[in-house]
Order: sequence, then structure tokens, then C-alpha cells
Amino acid sequence: MTAGVRFVLASASPGRRSTLTAAGLRPDVVVSAVDEDAYTASTVVGLVAALAKAKAAAVFDTLTDPELLVVGCDSMLELDGEPMGKPATPEQAVERWRRMRGRTGWLHSGHHVISRINGVVDATTAVATTEVVFANIDDAEVEAYVATGEPLRVAGAFTIDGLGGAYVTTVCGDPHNVVGISLPLLRRMFAEHGVAWHTLWADPTT
Repeated sequence: MTAGVRFVLASASPGRRSTLTAAGLRPDVVVSAVDEDAYTASTVVGLVAALAKAKAAAVFDTLTDPELLVVGCDSMLELDGEPMGKPATPEQAVERWRRMRGRTGWLHSGHHVISRINGVVDATTAVATTEVVFANIDDAEVEAYVATGEPLRVAGAFTIDGLGGAYVTTVCGDPHNVVGISLPLLRRMFAEHGVAWHTLWADPTT
């Protein structure tokens, strides 16, 4: 990691953390107390951007590290122009999958980066979008998948890196974004803050 710079992920998502870890980064995790239901926007893209910004800002404001890089993220599936975060109940997850199966949706992930480098605070926001085509699974498959509990823990009620991977036929765009964090986008955002991606690689011997 860049000497003296603390890298913080403002997210409780194990998928985001494991994606960053697999890419060689070891972020500290500090979860915000942002009430997601309090935010609205006219578009799904606008909503995930607003939530990512709120989460990153809430965590950044609690930290006093002189050299700091904080990333906040939020992901939602868009289907028929509607935002789909985590389903609230198994029944809602079943209904969503009955709508999603055999169709195409768009997974949007908002990213907000706040840095304090050499005494200068800077912030940038961007959204990555990945097209996702779902398999036309039958009712028994829907109910079996929902019964595992996995769809209740993730935006859009599906994964590509877990049990749901068999039910996604095509991904057009960054696959990491479907997990909740776009590595290529984040690399570009870090560069805008003067931090080269490779300088954040952790020492594999530690």
C-alpha cells in the first residue's frame, strides 16, 4: 500500500471486499450508518450515485488520518426503469425472479471516492453499468434459489460469483461491477486523485 495512505472501503459487502482483496488491495472496512431509504432520485443511476456519495462522506467525516482514501459504493439492478436493491422478503425475491427470468437488466454501481492527500481534500463520483441477461429458469429453480437465502443479501436478488451464477447467461461490461465494485473504473478514479493503482497493492508476505 502507498506509504502513509490509509485505504478505507465504506461498505459492509463481503463481495466488494473480496474483489478488492483478489486484486491485491487490502482495504480497512468502516461501515456507514446511512439510511438508504431516506434517499430518492429521478433515475436509478442518480440514486446509486447519491447513495455511494452519502456512504463515503459519512465514513470520511469520522476519520482523522492525514493521508486517506475512502471509497463508497451502492449497487442496484434496473429492470423496466425501476430500481431493485435487496429484496425485503423471500416472497419479494420470488416475484422479482419471475419478472427477471429470460430478460435483460442493467446493474448500476455508484462509486464515490474521497481523498485527503498532502493536505488537499478531493472527491469524485462515477457510475459503472453492466448489462445482465438472465436465464429463463422455471418456478422450481426460482423457489430453490430463493430458499438458499442468497438473493435476500444482494442487490438485484442475484449473484454471478455465488449460487446465482448458473442463472446468468450473459454479462456485457465489467463483471466485477455486477459484484458491486468496478475495478477498471476505480483505477481511473484513483488516478484522478493522484494515487496509482499498483501503489495500493499489499505486500503478499504480510
